[in-house]
Amino acid sequence: MSPDILRYTAFSDDPDGGNPAGVVLDATGLDDAAMLGIAAELGYSESAFLYPDSTLRFFSPKAEVAFCGHATVATSVALAEQQGGPGSYVFRTPAGEIPVTTELVDGQVRATLTSVEPHIKDVEAADLTEALAALDWAAEDLDPALPPRIAFAGNNHLVLSAATRERLADLAYDFDRLKALMERLDLTTVQLVHRAGETVFHVRDPFPVGGVVEDAATGAAAVAFGAYARELALVKEESVLTLHQGEDMGRPSLLTVTLRAGDPRVRVAGTAVPIG
Repeated sequence: MSPDILRYTAFSDDPDGGNPAGVVLDATGLDDAAMLGIAAELGYSESAFLYPDSTLRFFSPKAEVAFCGHATVATSVALAEQQGGPGSYVFRTPAGEIPVTTELVDGQVRATLTSVEPHIKDVEAADLTEALAALDWAAEDLDPALPPRIAFAGNNHLVLSAATRERLADLAYDFDRLKALMERLDLTTVQLVHRAGETVFHVRDPFPVGGVVEDAATGAAAVAFGAYARELALVKEESVLTLHQGEDMGRPSLLTVTLRAGDPRVRVAGTAVPIG
């Protein structure tokens, strides 16, 4: 019997915004090949597959991914809508346990996920040079106030900060070259960032390892970036960050990242709505 496949877009209240994800709320009987086939047919950056024991797995059109934020948000909102109202969940993912709470805000279900414990590390000079070459960026295009790092909050993301909004908007990269570097460094996305204010950022996330040029909203990268910003003291230990993503793709997305004093984990919140 074919599974019931739902389609949601996450981190937006508009079906034409956010990042689409496939959601299967009962993946019983599906093997890896079947889940990969569904993800490839849908063509979204990721699709989520939930089992009765709360195991949640994620597949891009090319491979399984340890953790995906936007598909987790989509799954949580779908559960709340399918099961009669908001609730709390703890998903068992390949990256670890991910708690999620849902609530009604202005008539819409809003989900907040909590990451696994994050960490960041330095980037080797040669790897940074290769990343810039693949992006066709010069070293002068980087903002020295936000140094390059690899940030982890479920999977790895290379954080690079653009000195200007124009540099961020002009994205035309070498897909195969960046993919090769990302596979070697075990990166899920490259998070390109421009700081627009004390707690406001514009972000873009190339995702060639998933067979997708760019993500319109990347919850996993958002929580990793929150950990990065806190560790480098770019923001206060207790902060709420606003991340705008997808604008340059024509799919505006809004991600709210919360940092709490005394808790190393990072939270990201957003809405999700069904799409046709």
